[in-house]
Amino acid sequence: WQTSVKDAIPTIKKEMATRYKQDSDIKLYVKNPKGLAKALKEVLAEYGIDSNDTDTIPIFLLQTHEIQDSNEHFEHCMAEILVRLKNYGSLVVDILEVMRNEYIVAILHTVINITRDATGKEFKSSGRVDFTIKEAEDLICVAEDKPQRNIVEGYAQNIKQLKSSFQTNKRKRKWDDDDFDYLYSIVTTARDWHFLLYTPRVISQCSKLPLSIEFSEDALKKDSVEYQTLHNGVKKVLSVVVGLLKDRACAEDDSSSKKKARIEEYRSKK
Repeated sequence: WQTSVKDAIPTIKKEMATRYKQDSDIKLYVKNPKGLAKALKEVLAEYGIDSNDTDTIPIFLLQTHEIQDSNEHFEHCMAEILVRLKNYGSLVVDILEVMRNEYIVAILHTVINITRDATGKEFKSSGRVDFTIKEAEDLICVAEDKPQRNIVEGYAQNIKQLKSSFQTNKRKRKWDDDDFDYLYSIVTTARDWHFLLYTPRVISQCSKLPLSIEFSEDALKKDSVEYQTLHNGVKKVLSVVVGLLKDRACAEDDSSSKKKARIEEYRSKK
């Protein structure tokens, strides 16, 4: 009865492995990394990029929102994260997916609360992870990128999701083909956060390297370097995602020409 969640994890994994036994004649197939690269290459080709490497995706200028240390939603988010660190221990590659998702959801719900306060707009999320943040239409698409999976698969999946969400928005508004709009997206493992900007025929990323959050059990000591690193990482990610959501939500009723001018500016100031 005294066993903590963290201590129980190895037992849970063992039970899951034995519970779902496979017949001996079943063959297991592992995805070929070259096949993943080919999938990304095919996706990027739609946007005029002849490559299978994420480094070749053009850069755009991030729009950020300043987060105060005293913000109640930020404080609540940090408290939630610390509870999970106490129960689960440090975030490692082979941690159960449901545990990693709890960190992602805590951060994204905080984003919605902070942006609601800043804009007066109401948002809702659809799904868990993967999911979208929306007002009247989809604004940001979020995809979980499993640490065991090559990042190119996460990018390929997310870009396809962006295209689908864009078409859904277009049908809702009954746009003409000449109407301009844009969407943001996130690919994340909870630790690493990548950001994309989508418009028809053009895809951009905020950086070749992800923003990172170090979820270390040592951060439970609030006077530690690890706590400050965690604090700064969460704050930085929140400032970026709130900035993107604010930007897209406030552009909801802008004309196509105004949206287009805004995005051209973001892509020119990289």
